[in-house]
Amino acid sequence: MRVHRPDGRPVHLSYCTNVHPAEDLSGIIGQLDTYAVAVRERLGADVLGLGLWLAAPVAAVLAEDGEARRGLRRELDVRGLEVVTLNGFPYEAFQAPVVKHAVYRPDWTTPERLDHTLNLARILVDLLPADADRGSVSTLPLAWREPWPAERRDAARRMLDRLAEGLSEIAWQTGRVVRVAFEPEPGCVAETSAQAVDMLAGTDTDRLGVCLDLAHLACAWEEPKAAVDRLAAAGIPIVKVQVSAALEVADPVAARPVLQRYAEPRFLHQTRTAAGHACDDLDLALAENPPGPWRIHFHVPLHAPPAPPLTATTPLLRDALAVVDCDHFDVETYTWDVLPAGQRPTSPAELADGIAGELAWTRDQLTGARA
Repeated sequence: MRVHRPDGRPVHLSYCTNVHPAEDLSGIIGQLDTYAVAVRERLGADVLGLGLWLAAPVAAVLAEDGEARRGLRRELDVRGLEVVTLNGFPYEAFQAPVVKHAVYRPDWTTPERLDHTLNLARILVDLLPADADRGSVSTLPLAWREPWPAERRDAARRMLDRLAEGLSEIAWQTGRVVRVAFEPEPGCVAETSAQAVDMLAGTDTDRLGVCLDLAHLACAWEEPKAAVDRLAAAGIPIVKVQVSAALEVADPVAARPVLQRYAEPRFLHQTRTAAGHACDDLDLALAENPPGPWRIHFHVPLHAPPAPPLTATTPLLRDALAVVDCDHFDVETYTWDVLPAGQRPTSPAELADGIAGELAWTRDQLTGARA
């Protein structure tokens, strides 16, 4: 979906399909019919943007088969769908019953992660609309924070150098530019904008940059303008923004019965306090019970506030959208299926309603149409 900022700049707005479990080509095409077309119709949009998630096995097949890529492009075109960005963070099985730390493997010390990311870049070249300036692929910020000895750090740097070389080769061969965006996340080697600067110092910033996930930014208790200014001063481009909101609670003791409904077994819900106390999952925070306020890495619907006394970090999200300079915005609420009962969609139609509501809300924030 193309929208214009208040100053007239055009940007791409999409929703990330990692909310859907399909990991083979027929399943992916099926989810386009079940969800993406329905979302587009609810929004009344001629074209809907997707932040496509392709698991590693199907990405490997598509990267080797040009006719399969062209076939996928045709399937998108006939449904009024377009892709300028891919989510390369989850490698596979992202909607498995238990994901937790597995989402960080393989990491950027391994050739598997490099190969997968370059496969995604090759695929994206054939999916990009003809009038798109460039494509983007988001990925993890190197690895989970431990173990992280010098030899793993050096291995990751070599992989980033090879990644930049591979992206340059793809651009030379095809004439299309794809940039890779590293996504700071709580608990990882880079979870703050300052750590992102350190991570990418000395790399090819024509090819590599940052994916700014706004729920992660909130959980790091960073002020958006300070983070954006820090990245700009270091010459690190914001290649992609993941539009997301985290849970927030002022008094976790009073909110404990409600919080317990969000402590679920599939995803990791890193919890950070304003004073800097860090817990790697919500159940650990509930056991340790540090003083509030807390921010919790649980992506909640953008347009629907959580049950009181919980709130969401949408005020920070709005502040970030007002100051960030980027042209790829991807709504990434992958947690619809693990929301507490009563907030969780119970049918494909309800999920399409929710995704459309989030996109409409984000469109209004980006265009200045909000009240």
